[in-house]
Amino acid sequence: MQSQGLYKEKGSKFIALAYPVLLEEDVKDILSDLRKQYHDARHHCYAYVMGYNGENWRANDDGEPSSTAGKPIHGQILSRELTNTLVVVIRYFGGTKLGVSGLINAYKTAAAEALDANEIIERTVNDIYKVTFAYPATNEVMRLIKEEDLPVIDQQFDSSCAVTLGIRQTKLSQVLDKIDKIDSAVAEYLKTD
Repeated sequence: MQSQGLYKEKGSKFIALAYPVLLEEDVKDILSDLRKQYHDARHHCYAYVMGYNGENWRANDDGEPSSTAGKPIHGQILSRELTNTLVVVIRYFGGTKLGVSGLINAYKTAAAEALDANEIIERTVNDIYKVTFAYPATNEVMRLIKEEDLPVIDQQFDSSCAVTLGIRQTKLSQVLDKIDKIDSAVAEYLKTD
């Protein structure tokens, strides 16, 4: 969900927009749309963080003095421990220069307003496993699923049975140990979600 923040200082207006993003293509599309929508703005500064551990990130000053825009925006994302987040701050210049500290404060404050106005969605990092087992082990597998509160993504019950599960990474070794103890049950890693 998109949210917005606004900061005004000495005639300059800083419009901050926060977005959830999963791919760099999402960032490019959003920036392209914003540059068209706010074509008369002087700067479109932004920062994003993506990936499970925030390993994919970028901060862009878009013509402002080095580290006065993108870095403070990025800092606001990091201070809230967010990922898959883009914040764009659009500046309309008001005629009075703000100086380095003034710019840093303006971009930081605008980004904070946009992030504070948004709903933060917490998600767990799950590994997706396909567990195959013989039909007689069905009760044991289903009991494990219920005890560990594992989300079932897909299931198939024939002569050989299979369930596709999301297993929270923090519980992974514990759950896999329990699966290993069930006769005929084999867990196969598919992906991380």
